This record gives sequence, C-alpha cells and structure tokens, in this order.
Amino acid sequence: MNTSNRKLDHIRICLEEEVESSYTGFEDIMLVHNALPEVDFEEIDTSVEMFGKKLSAPFIIASMTGGHPDTKEINRNLAIAVEELGLGMGVGSQRAAIEDEKLADSFTVVRDAAPNAFIYANVGVAQVKQSIEFVEKAVEMIDADAVAIHLNFLQEVIQPEGDVDAKGCIEAIKEVCEAVKVPVIVKETGAGISRSVALKLKEVGVEAIDVGGKGGTSWSGVEVYRTSDIIAKNVGLDFWDWGIPTAFSVVECGDVLPTIATGGIRSGLDAAKAIAIGAFAASAALPFLRPATQSAEEVKLELEYFLHGLKVAMFLTGCQKIEELRKAELCVFGKFKEWLELRGINTREFCLKRQGRS
Repeated sequence: MNTSNRKLDHIRICLEEEVESSYTGFEDIMLVHNALPEVDFEEIDTSVEMFGKKLSAPFIIASMTGGHPDTKEINRNLAIAVEELGLGMGVGSQRAAIEDEKLADSFTVVRDAAPNAFIYANVGVAQVKQSIEFVEKAVEMIDADAVAIHLNFLQEVIQPEGDVDAKGCIEAIKEVCEAVKVPVIVKETGAGISRSVALKLKEVGVEAIDVGGKGGTSWSGVEVYRTSDIIAKNVGLDFWDWGIPTAFSVVECGDVLPTIATGGIRSGLDAAKAIAIGAFAASAALPFLRPATQSAEEVKLELEYFLHGLKVAMFLTGCQKIEELRKAELCVFGKFKEWLELRGINTREFCLKRQGRS
C-alpha cells in the first residue's frame, strides 16, 4: 500500500474502531480545590507565547492527517477553527506530499485557512535520515513556524511495511537542528519519551519535546486492524498498551525542554493537570477527527469545550494566569505516585514545592 492510501486507511480505522490505549497517569493526579479562589472568572487569562506567536491558550491540535485528497477538507476545517480561536496545530506526516507534489494541497490548505496561527510541519525521522531536504520542503510547503520530527518505532515495528532501521537517528536530528531556520520539535506518537532520551535531544539542539505518551491513540492498535498476518496481529495486541504514560513522560521531560503533553488529553481538566505537573502546553488529535470530517464549526465547538474546561480548572484552583497554574497545589496517588518514587522523586516535595512549601 502506498503512503497516500495508508493515510486514508489510518483515518478510517480511527473513525470506525476502538484505538485508544489505557491509563495516562492523569487519573492519579488531583488538583486541590480552592474554596476561596479570589479570582474573577471573566478576568482569567489563558494566553501564552509559543516560539514567538501568541496563543489564546496553551493548547494545540496535534498532528493528524494530510497526504491524500480526501484529507484536504479535514485539514481545512481544523485550520479554520484554530485560526478563529487563536490557537495552533500540527499537520500529519508530509512524506506523501514530498514524494508526490500533487498531494501538497492537502497540507497547504492549512496555511491558506490559518494565515496567523501557529503551524508546525511534520516529517518522520526515517525521512530525516534520508535527506535534510525533506525537512526543508516540509517547512516551505506550509510556511511553518516550527517543524516536528516524529518518532514512531512502535508503529513501524508492528506495521507490515514499517521502517525498522533505527540507527543514526540522533545524528540526523542534530543535522536538522543545525540546518533549518525554524525551531525543531521532536514528538513521539503514543509511546512517550523518557528523561534519558530528552537529555540526548537537548544536547543536539532540539528546542521542544512533544511526549506523545501512552493513553491516547495506540498506533500498535491501529496497525492490528490493518494487518492480516496472524503473528503481527497478535504481537500488535501484546504491545497495544506499550509505552510511558503521558503524565509520567511530562515529568521526565518537563524540566529538560519545553514540553507538550499529548496522549490521552481528553478535556480541559486533563490539560490543566498536564500544565500543573510541568508541561508547557497540551494537545490532542483524536477528539477533533470526527468533528473535522463534519465542519470547522464542529471543530471549534470541541476546542471550546477544552478551553472552557481549562479555564474552569484555573478558576477552581485560584489561578488567574497560566504561570500560576504551573504552581497549583496538587496531590498524587496510585501508579503515578509509585512511579515518581521509583524514579527517585520525593512525592511530598513534588506536590508542595509549587507553593514554596516544604
């Protein structure tokens, strides 16, 4: 199956099948309610700046699609919505359009519909290893404000036609960081990023990390629906829930580089928790897919649900600005608490240091 048709296959599966993995870590995080918030809800300011562009909130639509004619309208609807709400988005992997220029308009439609929004380009690390030119073309194609290099080796090793040569990736990423004129983001796609990997990425010049943690779309799961090979299908099922839960990954990476929390973010409350534990911003893809097949207005409604939930979480924790949310009082439990302790993090200090308490 060629790259373009595979993109459409992925969209169909995500729309028709159950593809999410379990447990993000946010289930074990509680923001402490402030019964006297001393904040006027109408004066809460959720705005932030991302790579020189002002966003109305620290929330973006994660990379989703493009590369097939049938995906053009999806990307248009996503772009119209983020433009109107002052947000941002990433495009799906641009490989198909770089290989076949006739497919480029499924991506260029994004910048056409969102001339002022924060937009990031997207290429796979396998393509980066082939040529830096892939990255330069991807950025130029959509006049991108940044470029994401995606890591998806879990998907690749389950995918029948997957690229499983993972040698030379860090050197290729370094070369991109030295060559391109826009900020470089490295993003996982459902399996998370550990602290040790984050440190390597920082060392070679990466400017931000999108953790793409476990708890959202399982790309191992998606590939289970695609393959007819019984061994590949069963291995895909075994690894359906493989990876570092999103909240865990945020803590691993959040003090190394600016970190975007993606993977199972399904509400504004999830986004607020992510920011409270160290994420710079949050993002999601799957919740916006079905609305994007309908209209820009449906995407906008879903985004407004997320944004309103974030604002309510800020109000109920007494936070007027996002910087205050980063210091919000919280408690941790269960697997998340156990994981913090196993990684050498004092849970009491983790919960209290935000308020300058000990």
